[in-house]
Amino acid sequence: MVATPAWPPASTPRLFVDVTLSEGLALTLDAPQANYLAAVMRLGPGDRVKLFDDRTGEWLAALTEAGRKRVALTVGARLRERETVPDLWLLFAPIKRGRIDWLVEKATELGISRLVPLLTRRTIVERVNAERLRAHAIEAAEQCERTALPELAEPQKLEAVLGAWPAGRALLFADEQGGAPLAEAARAPAAILIGPEGGFTDEERAAIRALPDARPVSLGPRILRADTAAIAAISVWMSAAGDWGRHAIR
Repeated sequence: MVATPAWPPASTPRLFVDVTLSEGLALTLDAPQANYLAAVMRLGPGDRVKLFDDRTGEWLAALTEAGRKRVALTVGARLRERETVPDLWLLFAPIKRGRIDWLVEKATELGISRLVPLLTRRTIVERVNAERLRAHAIEAAEQCERTALPELAEPQKLEAVLGAWPAGRALLFADEQGGAPLAEAARAPAAILIGPEGGFTDEERAAIRALPDARPVSLGPRILRADTAAIAAISVWMSAAGDWGRHAIR
């Protein structure tokens, strides 16, 4: 018996659009999305594309007009509802361009729900290009088939974050001085706190540990770079308390 081909095919292009989608909606895409579909993917009228909006889920749409500067589509059936996102935040001190881009990309792929750039006394990079980071998060979500984007918060000072910490949310503090294995401390809702490349000062470490919901955790016997530590911590948390047990890893 011949298997029925999957529809839509896995190779169908997939894009994020910042508009609320619904069946029958007509919309247009301008460059660079139009150029990507018409020139790079060589799609024409009648071809299909998957769209998601971070609100209503993922939809199948058909091109009605295709040009390098403008593509028109009509939205068809909904393919999936918006995903349920594990309630995990990542608080991280900004690092150099390239490495922070990689960090945001991989954190998005792993399923993080909120990204919070954190300004500490030893933070080397204090300016964050939010537009560029959001673009990296969108591209990662398009590639890994997420239907929800992580929220990208404005950079905040450590003192302000600790002073307004929401009760009941565990703050898993990756402390170079050690702590419980992260897998044992993982629960939801939670946030992972990764320090700057130079580490936290003694005063900052004391302020973090004084927070009732803070849980010092260990990421093993080796000292990890800030971006490596963040991705390792997210991976451990997702394995212990996130959705990796319910969804296939691709």
